[in-house]
Amino acid sequence: MADMNDSRYKTGNPIADALRFLCDASYAVLPRDAAQQLGEFEKNLWGGLRWCAEHGIERIDESLAAADRLREEWRKGRCAPTDPEPLTSTPPPEGVG
Repeated sequence: MADMNDSRYKTGNPIADALRFLCDASYAVLPRDAAQQLGEFEKNLWGGLRWCAEHGIERIDESLAAADRLREEWRKGRCAPTDPEPLTSTPPPEGVG
């Protein structure tokens, strides 16, 4: 059985120490090869989640940059003087006006 006096379980935070011990024990109850495979699976899972998070953050950054460009275009469009619509010399269709 694991020695609870091990410095790994005496960090000063009793909740973290208990969780670390439970995590260690959850691997210890499995055969060595099964524990190794489970550990590799978990690492791959967390790596995939990290990849998704990084790409999500990149997408948000790109969207924010595009929003800044659009905002600037809209601001310029609003401030630009607009020419009045040219008057046509043709009369309106019958029944209009």
